[in-house]
Amino acid sequence: MILRPKPPPRHDATLGRAPSTAPMAMVPAWLRRAVPDAQSLAGKGVEDVALAAGATIGALDAVVRRQERWAGAWRQRLALSAAAATAKQAGRVEDESSLRDAVVLTRPGDNVGPAGLLLLAWRRLATRPAEGLLEEKSLVAVLAEFGYARDDEAVRDLTDDLRQLAARDGTLGMTTGAIAIAERHGFAHALGAWLADALLAQRTGWAYAVPLLGADAGLGASARPRRSAAGSVATNIETSPERAKGLLAAQARAALRAIDLSAELERRADRLLAVTPKLRAKAADAVVDKLLSDDAIVASAKIAGMSDRSLRRLFERLVELGAVRELSGRPTFRIYGL
Repeated sequence: MILRPKPPPRHDATLGRAPSTAPMAMVPAWLRRAVPDAQSLAGKGVEDVALAAGATIGALDAVVRRQERWAGAWRQRLALSAAAATAKQAGRVEDESSLRDAVVLTRPGDNVGPAGLLLLAWRRLATRPAEGLLEEKSLVAVLAEFGYARDDEAVRDLTDDLRQLAARDGTLGMTTGAIAIAERHGFAHALGAWLADALLAQRTGWAYAVPLLGADAGLGASARPRRSAAGSVATNIETSPERAKGLLAAQARAALRAIDLSAELERRADRLLAVTPKLRAKAADAVVDKLLSDDAIVASAKIAGMSDRSLRRLFERLVELGAVRELSGRPTFRIYGL
């Protein structure tokens, strides 16, 4: 829907390649200090906060464009955090572990429940090509996952508003604009955050969006707007400097968290790749690739060339080698990931 330059081609690597030697995108200390927290935000001007947000997005862009093999797991882990925050804002009790169980322990097409649908919404953002996220078909699906009744007219209006926003505003203006559009149409902050992340990916030319704003608890502080008969609600976000500062600061903090998580997962992925040559299972390479691409894998996953017993033994071996973690803490229905 939105024209932008094509992302650079990904350079495929072999499964047995050596761990990445590319330098991690380190965040300079001055930039961390420049990103305001809730206490220091009041003393900052909009321009200062916008500058910090732009700089952190630039640092995040450097991480994204490396197109590392563990990027899929990274984006899905961020999606899980966003879904947990969204569930909490909606008054639900499910935490990250419960949300992961709802999706990972069910077969494709099974009912994952309302909370599981929230995770699917954020996974959609993280795993579908960014160029199609804001098309009408995609928005119909994501609205259903967020729990809204289907309204084709509202989707068309929402699509048009987002197209105009993308054509009119700059990268930082799209953040406040996306939240404003969501509120005008009577949707909760979580959907606005989803839209803002999708717009950011399209504007920067990323192949896949990075879930950012959904995990910031500050965005869900106010009650969920109710859709009126006209399909809109009043909002003054576009004219409120204080609200704009809060959103830009939230985006900057989210970008820093994403960068920090990328560094952590890179270390874990390097450890996994380092032990891969020691694995003797026939389909070990496929399992390694899936671990690098997904947030988590259930021990009973169907992987070509691997029996259930062989897969469990492989996971146990990887845990012994310190290459993966068992994420559920249960003796049965175990789940593994970086």
